[in-house]
Amino acid sequence: MPNSVPAPDVIVLAGGRASRMGGIDKPGLVVGGRSMLETALAAAGSGRTVVVGPPRPELAASILQTREPQPGSGPVAAIAAGVAALGAGVTAQVVVLAADMPFLTPAVINELLWQLADFDAVFAADSNGRPQYLIGVWRYETLAARLRELGTVINQPMKALVPRHTKMVALAGVDDCDTPGDIDAARSALGPGPARNIDPDKPHRTADVGARRPYDNAAGGRRPERGFDSNRGADGRTAGSGTAGIGVPGVLAADDTGAADEPAATAAGAPVPVVIAPSVTDTRNLHGADVRAAAAGPPLPLDQARRVLGETLTRLPERHCELNAARGAALATSINALGALPRFDVSAMDGYAVRGAGPWQLRADIGFAGGQRPDGLHPGEAVRIATGAQVPEGTTGVLRDEFARYDGRLHRLPDTPERSDIRRRGEDRTPGDTIAPAGSAVTAALVSAAAAVEVTTATVRGPVRARIVMTGDEIRSTGPLQSGQTRDSIGPILPVLLAAHGVQTLDQVHLRDTSHGFDQVLATATDCDLLVVVGATGGGAADQLRGALDRARARILVPRLALRPGGSTVAAELPSATTVLGLPGNPFAAVVTLLALIPAVVAGRTGAHPPRPLIGPLHNATEIAGPVTRIVPARIATDPAGAWIGDTTVRTAHLGGLVDRDGVVVVPADASDGTPVEFIPVPH
Repeated sequence: MPNSVPAPDVIVLAGGRASRMGGIDKPGLVVGGRSMLETALAAAGSGRTVVVGPPRPELAASILQTREPQPGSGPVAAIAAGVAALGAGVTAQVVVLAADMPFLTPAVINELLWQLADFDAVFAADSNGRPQYLIGVWRYETLAARLRELGTVINQPMKALVPRHTKMVALAGVDDCDTPGDIDAARSALGPGPARNIDPDKPHRTADVGARRPYDNAAGGRRPERGFDSNRGADGRTAGSGTAGIGVPGVLAADDTGAADEPAATAAGAPVPVVIAPSVTDTRNLHGADVRAAAAGPPLPLDQARRVLGETLTRLPERHCELNAARGAALATSINALGALPRFDVSAMDGYAVRGAGPWQLRADIGFAGGQRPDGLHPGEAVRIATGAQVPEGTTGVLRDEFARYDGRLHRLPDTPERSDIRRRGEDRTPGDTIAPAGSAVTAALVSAAAAVEVTTATVRGPVRARIVMTGDEIRSTGPLQSGQTRDSIGPILPVLLAAHGVQTLDQVHLRDTSHGFDQVLATATDCDLLVVVGATGGGAADQLRGALDRARARILVPRLALRPGGSTVAAELPSATTVLGLPGNPFAAVVTLLALIPAVVAGRTGAHPPRPLIGPLHNATEIAGPVTRIVPARIATDPAGAWIGDTTVRTAHLGGLVDRDGVVVVPADASDGTPVEFIPVPH
């Protein structure tokens, strides 16, 4: 096209709290065979494109990615971040799109660009006449000026950004999706769409969405100088009409605090990069009826559940890394000493290096740790020396300060023991000695012991990376409580409890009670090793996890627990090898079940040695024991020491029972006083 101009730059907003979608990442939802972000990118044209939102490594390298300085601060802040990412040389016209419109086509963008001729900005209006301020085209100078005039872009409504000289154009295909019902309706209208094969190791592109010849005479008599050829870049070369495809969408933290009529803001919380992982081939996987049969199996005793998790979970891949950066991981292979410990003969005390029997002639030089080694001693000589300093050649012993007297010559005090007080080279470790076997947890002690013998790297598995999923419409983490809502009292402490067992929490999401919300959560769990789900594990109307695990073809490992509280617990492994640990919704039940099972999960994923249980007699077992195993708060008894006293009553709706308690005890069925029971400390 001789008169074509460079395709306009494009800002695609692909974040959002998704507060009305149960915390699901809307741009990643697949409608009509492709994600809504793919639809937006395909419609936008071939100009420079920046996607504002959580990192999406699967996008083509040609697409810029950025995020607002304060995620969750609204669409105006997101647009400002997009403008900043484009940098210098922004085109005269800029397209701004939200990635939540499954019916969007290039024709919509073409029409808005044509209508921009006499306005500062042109926006679409949907089928109900509602302005869609997040699907529009701007004159760049106007957009930049409006952003400067606002002073701050944080938490500004879109209407504050809109210039006075604008136009609304009613167009088909600009209806957005704000609710699960909208998504279902869009999917019904568009159908499943073509299947897409995804190579997790290569960028991929969507199919062309149709003819893209806007504004030329053959496409409706438009003047070519008013538009652009979306199949051509600034250099005139033909570009692909698609974009790098979007694979599995990410799951973002959400809280229902957004304004009802405002476009979705970018999500609060730390974003997690999505990794499209190939399915794990595991001969132990169950499918179809086998999954359902396992899910309906009998409850497992706690010991058996731990054994299943520790022995059958898929191991994490091995990696070689700095030990100091692998806290919470476990050694995949043993580590052996590279050097001797001590490296040379050193003084074990502050005092004097001496040769022969005293008294000794004291030399003026001094030996310091890390300093130059003093010259060798002659018989009858002594030299001042500090702990850790290399002893001079010829030293026969070190005389401690408290054993010494000096009167012009150095003497040993009467009645003091004669000791060497020299640590000889290699007396603690010699090269090749095993410092820690495979399966050892990477702790501060292990890191220190390895560094002492010149070992700073190792091959490890882990640490386990977890995503926490809080469920329930009634749960609210921030803001004032509305009618029927209750405060999230355990979400804030779960990362602390997990960290005490070496598990790193990537992020935390709040999932609404929807029929298929868990399907998306499970599908996007390829970027974490563990999903900790609180609630939705029972059989009630809002308990959707088990059905979602069935549809995801998960391998059920623990269908239920023979434990009170905690009986509704479920543990499974997804085809991606991600572990799912579904905990009861009651706070006490969720916390104590997590503490009872998480060491086994860590052992199963990392190959770590299971921790040794703390066993001791329970004084008042008769008052507590019932027909099934129970887990109750307990304190350490002082008389006699080494025993426990358990609480006779347990309230599961809160954690008040753990206040001023040392931990919990696992009480076998029909236990009698003095029965040895397991004690599980509660991290503080």
